[in-house]
Amino acid sequence: MRNVLRVASVASMALSTVLTVLVFSGRTLAVDPIDTEPINYSSGSVNDAVSQLQQRIDAGQAKLTYDKRLGYLPAVLKQLGISATSQTLVFSKTSFQQRHISPQRPRALYFNDEAYVGWVRGATKLEISAVDPQKGAVFYTISQRDPQQARFVRHTHECLQCHTSSLTQGVPGHLVRSVYPDAKGYPILGAGTFRTDHTSPLDERWGGWYVTGQHGGQRHMGNVLLEDEEHPESLPKDAGANVVDLEEFCDTSSYLSPHSDIVALMVLEHQTQMHNRITAANYATRRAQFHSRIMNSMLERPADELSESALRRIRSASERLVRYMLFVDEATLTDPISGTSGFAEEFVAPGPFDAQGRSLRTLDLQGRLFRYPCSYLIYSAAFDALPPVAKEQVYRRLHEILTGSEQSEDFGHLSPEDRRALLEILTSTKPELVVVWKQLGLTTAQ
Repeated sequence: MRNVLRVASVASMALSTVLTVLVFSGRTLAVDPIDTEPINYSSGSVNDAVSQLQQRIDAGQAKLTYDKRLGYLPAVLKQLGISATSQTLVFSKTSFQQRHISPQRPRALYFNDEAYVGWVRGATKLEISAVDPQKGAVFYTISQRDPQQARFVRHTHECLQCHTSSLTQGVPGHLVRSVYPDAKGYPILGAGTFRTDHTSPLDERWGGWYVTGQHGGQRHMGNVLLEDEEHPESLPKDAGANVVDLEEFCDTSSYLSPHSDIVALMVLEHQTQMHNRITAANYATRRAQFHSRIMNSMLERPADELSESALRRIRSASERLVRYMLFVDEATLTDPISGTSGFAEEFVAPGPFDAQGRSLRTLDLQGRLFRYPCSYLIYSAAFDALPPVAKEQVYRRLHEILTGSEQSEDFGHLSPEDRRALLEILTSTKPELVVVWKQLGLTTAQ
């Protein structure tokens, strides 16, 4: 009976997610679904890292070698340029292959700036998602049972049940969840769950995950189980603190790495919601433009004219993106953070760097996640694909904030030194930004 109730709880969570998909932002998907103009999520071609890899395979330019123990996992990671140091382990039963997952057999996640790969020991499929510049998160599987033919299969509606909701900003996206897990890994929904990103207090993060690394006196929800369902405050957080070896929790010998690096987890949390906000700004702008074109045709106005209400929607979505990318409301670290896998060193290496050797990828890990608090995903293909009117609004706001003309409390976490450094890094490493500022008649002087 207990297992039946646990399965029912997971089904209830999935149903709740479906209902959230159907109604968000005060509107229903019947009014503005993602599978109609101008989004057309499920139809048409995609141009993400996985679809590009499949094209190379079809053209004989790439091959996925099958590993008897790990299937296509090592080959997929190699072809997508994803390092094993990014490995994080989640043992809660909160994904569609949940029957294979347990505290003794966690699901492994690997990621880079463009793609995410999920591997479960003994499962028949490898899960992959990638970010398409126009559609957002795109989901794939590849069979782990066919060593002769490797082919990525795209999935839409079955994945969107959990990956399009208010938790993903109402767009096809990614998220990191923190739950109170029981001894089998089932989430105890009555105790509450948390969507986590860089604004989340550490003590709400990583329930149902393994975490390796040092974090001093700070506490999180990882590495432990909830024994008393009626009292979630009894979660033994001290027992899961500052763990550097998972040997006492599970056998990691069959994984690519023995780590579930705390720094990788923190970057993953920031990145998933940053991707979602880029997609949300893209969708909002394209919808505003699409509806404006319809009204313009009816009212015999110029086709590209935007009404004030359309501009407000674009500015609102762009502002949400700017606030997140500049780490407004980021949770403060009270003790230094250090990982165990070498992820931190590898993450910084790609840059780009300015003439002083500074990069948006430079980690802080003392009081905050990054030394220079502006998201590195400003260099991503998804950001570059934002409609020009949205990108112009983002760049205009960055100029106001970084040059100091914007002095609201919302951006008070950015010191004059932070603003100056970000201004110098961005003008050195993001040439398009300087071009747009010049077009708008804006200078880089503070």
